[in-house]
Amino acid sequence: MTESNPRIALAGSVNSSRKTLEKLFEHDMNVVGVLGLDPSVSGNVSGFVDLKRQCEQEGFGNFRYFTDINAGEVRHFIDEWRPDYLFVVGLSQLVKEPLLSLPSSGCIGFHPTRLPEGRGRGAVAWLILGKAKGAATFFKMGAGMDDGPILAQQPFEVEEEDYAQDVIDKIIGAIGTCLDELLPGMQAGTVEAREQNHADATYLGKRNPEDGWINWQDSARSIVTLVRAVSSPLPGAFACIKGQKIIIDRASVETELNYIGVAGRILKKDPQKGVLVQAGDGLLWLHELRGIAPDELRVGQQFGSLEEYRFEQLNNKIVKLEKRLSDE
Repeated sequence: MTESNPRIALAGSVNSSRKTLEKLFEHDMNVVGVLGLDPSVSGNVSGFVDLKRQCEQEGFGNFRYFTDINAGEVRHFIDEWRPDYLFVVGLSQLVKEPLLSLPSSGCIGFHPTRLPEGRGRGAVAWLILGKAKGAATFFKMGAGMDDGPILAQQPFEVEEEDYAQDVIDKIIGAIGTCLDELLPGMQAGTVEAREQNHADATYLGKRNPEDGWINWQDSARSIVTLVRAVSSPLPGAFACIKGQKIIIDRASVETELNYIGVAGRILKKDPQKGVLVQAGDGLLWLHELRGIAPDELRVGQQFGSLEEYRFEQLNNKIVKLEKRLSDE
């Protein structure tokens, strides 16, 4: 990488995108255009950020919304802006040819793991689940998945008590530190790309909201880890009672009480701590719940199975459909 004062564009949709854009402006990089995901298609984007507002605050006018990063109109914007580099940060859409080759020096991607370990999707949850190590990593993008040469990498540690937002905050902090190293190097033309050791690569599979379902036969510790891994702004860990979906936002392992019960059954309520539930191995407190008020829960109630929840959801859909047909 030898260009000095390169022309830079950015595309993104979340807090990591915003932090990157903030650093580009802070370092007086030659930003020529910004692409932000249109709010109309942001419904399934956890932690969505409208980059237009940040551009307005900076007095930067070359902003365009997009819905499909590979659409012809996006290529038209890139042709107009003539960037040397396109930063693609915090975007779940896969960048394809010919867009990959439009910036004269290529695209720069971001991933929050210590590449080559942890390529793929759902990184925040997988980091908390212990399946990869954290790092803010910027790399040259190619046709493969997170496999391009590394430009800069700033590791961070995921602690046992971290929830999803804690990890996201650490990612944002590591991005700042990483870009404080990378961007001056880009201006000076001194950045060297380092090839990944592909033999050491591991891959993280896609996670769906249903993967947050709590299996009460699991250990109390593993359930608490799942709660942390998929907590807000991710969809959340959930269970149900009588078909009613309940999201658990906070939980902790109980190690002192000597209660014994059936897995998934409520054994005790406490005004300060919440609800004590038996797991397959051990006990856990559910501290913060959504979808039900704590006083609606009773000692002796048992959380239902995933099959019961699916049946109840299907039954609700049938009832709604029958009502709609009867009204026509």
